[in-house]
Amino acid sequence: MAKILISDPIAEESVKSLEEAGFDLAIKTELSPDELTKEIPQYEGIIVRSGTKLRAPILDAASNLKVIVRAGVGLDNIDLEHADELGIEVRNTPEASSNAVAELALGHMLSLARNIPRGTQSLKEQNWIKGELKGTELLGKTLGLIGIGRIGQLVAKKCDALGMDIVAFDKYVDEAPIPEVEMVKMDKLLEVSDYLTLHIPFVKSEGATIGREELRQMKDSCCVINCARGGVVDEDALTDALANGWIAGAGLDVYTEEPLRNETLLSMDNISLTPHLGASTFEAQSRVGKQTVDEIVDFFGEV
Repeated sequence: MAKILISDPIAEESVKSLEEAGFDLAIKTELSPDELTKEIPQYEGIIVRSGTKLRAPILDAASNLKVIVRAGVGLDNIDLEHADELGIEVRNTPEASSNAVAELALGHMLSLARNIPRGTQSLKEQNWIKGELKGTELLGKTLGLIGIGRIGQLVAKKCDALGMDIVAFDKYVDEAPIPEVEMVKMDKLLEVSDYLTLHIPFVKSEGATIGREELRQMKDSCCVINCARGGVVDEDALTDALANGWIAGAGLDVYTEEPLRNETLLSMDNISLTPHLGASTFEAQSRVGKQTVDEIVDFFGEV
């Protein structure tokens, strides 16, 4: 049976399932690029999450590699064009973590609406600033979605249940895929949104979707949420927007550089931050692991 390298941690039950299916597994996490380059030639398949970066030099060394399975959604840690040139198939598990990401986006909205980060920090500092922390409700507010794919639709349904009005823009979609959403042009979305959340990939050649110009078009009461990918929001422009009152707040789970070292963002009161936790729930990781196993079994069952 095929020899598989697991180079980032996956659920224990998934490892057991692969072993029971007869695969020859090697679990070697936190390999340096040089170590992975030396290790990878002997494997026919590799399972990665976001930690392992499969760039051209490593792929060139993978002389026996047939398939890469990304246990998760984003594929920006894999040189997809080079993998295709080498005849290496790349698969992922996009459905498995969608609900976890959608719930986190909603969590950031609620966190900002009710000043939870400031409330928590003030109490830790033994300050009772109740009078400064009057919040707002999501009921009746307008949610703007950039990207109306799988995760965007889940966010829309959850926010509809809370009584929000929902508009969306997607450069690939003209008609609303679900009744809760009204599709609009980008300018209209920027103009009317009380909360704006992005659920799109980052395309390096296109740059940030939300930059200085877009931020200046928003309401000064708007909050921007990014649980998608670092880079889709220009962090320098966002920092200026938060500091100068162009917008009211931001909720971020992903960053241009991780771990986040931007001291200005870290010091702001009107921000809710998490360390790339979108898929980090027990339930999502269990689903991710199961779908990863399914992809490996499916692939090697075909060849």
